[in-house]
Amino acid sequence: MMKEKLLSKKVGIIGGGQLGKMMVNEASKMGIYTMVLDPCEDCPAGYLANDKIIASFDDKTALKELAKQVDVLTCEFEHISTEALKELESDGFVVYPKASSLEIIQNKYHQKMVLQKHNIPLGDFVLVNDIKSIEAAIDEFGYPVMLKSALGGYDGKGNSLIRSQEDIEKAFEELKGDTNPLYAEKYIPFIKEISVLCCRGIDGETVVYPVAENIHKDSILFESSVPAAIDQECEEKAMTIAKNVCEIFETVGMFCVEMFLTEQGEVLVNEVAPRPHNSGHYTIEGCITSQFENHMRAILGLSLGKTDLLRPTVMRNILGAEGYEGKPLVLGAYEVLSIEGVSLHIYGKKETKAQRKMGHLTVVAQTLDEAKERAEKASACVRIISE
Repeated sequence: MMKEKLLSKKVGIIGGGQLGKMMVNEASKMGIYTMVLDPCEDCPAGYLANDKIIASFDDKTALKELAKQVDVLTCEFEHISTEALKELESDGFVVYPKASSLEIIQNKYHQKMVLQKHNIPLGDFVLVNDIKSIEAAIDEFGYPVMLKSALGGYDGKGNSLIRSQEDIEKAFEELKGDTNPLYAEKYIPFIKEISVLCCRGIDGETVVYPVAENIHKDSILFESSVPAAIDQECEEKAMTIAKNVCEIFETVGMFCVEMFLTEQGEVLVNEVAPRPHNSGHYTIEGCITSQFENHMRAILGLSLGKTDLLRPTVMRNILGAEGYEGKPLVLGAYEVLSIEGVSLHIYGKKETKAQRKMGHLTVVAQTLDEAKERAEKASACVRIISE
């Protein structure tokens, strides 16, 4: 296709949640047609996209119908039938990320094996399949050990920390070890959690975003702040690792690499995501080009945008308040938006529940301390309850 016609391409997005919504929003700025596939009729991306298909993510007929109506397919999360995507690719449809890469990344044990093969720094890990093999891993690593599900985990779901002998059987049952593939990791006593976003174009052009420092609460991302409070050596190391990981999987579009920083200055990869990421929401207000715009640029074959940080930025997730479930009601929007440098993003989900990601706020300021102070004030103002 001629370069003059790249904006005429139609994009199909598998998944209509908040990430899909933010992809659609960026696409609309460039006049790009989008179609979303999601099982929920009133999904956040559905009312912004040009069109939508209501179907499950493993509905091969619906996925093929989506593919027929667009020029390129992408996804907002990685838990999609790679068998279906491989069939689409074999029929000549364009899918980013590639099904072969997605298949490896979906299984976190296989993901780690590939990273290990390419000498990416990791913590120690081993495949386990029963109580005896977990005990053998503990003999090798010592307590505590993190037991993880190889498939389907997110926001801490699929992880169980084993601190003593009494935790072993409980963790195995909790993660359904009889039917679910598991692996054990030596616990990493990290001092910081960081992440780096990369974007890779169809021609292999790659851009890297600044390092984000992340804080999790109850295994859910609470805050991302940029620039990260790390030294230059660790920063360069993290950015190089992220770029290398991106190239290993030969992905097209956004890629996030989550890492641990240890007291000894080691930067160890935790896991990867082949898509825009929660810890990259700061890029919407904080960088020259957001992760969502660059994702669209990449999958359409456009040149990638610069990733420089404009000003120190803090992002805070907004979760559904405890004790509420039902139609969302946002409290404190007036007060939040009265604070200098604050942007409020509400995802438009039709139902709130405790700990569900319902939105986020971003704060930009002249210094990171100012941004953190205003983020704390803004977070105290906003609550999402139910009507």
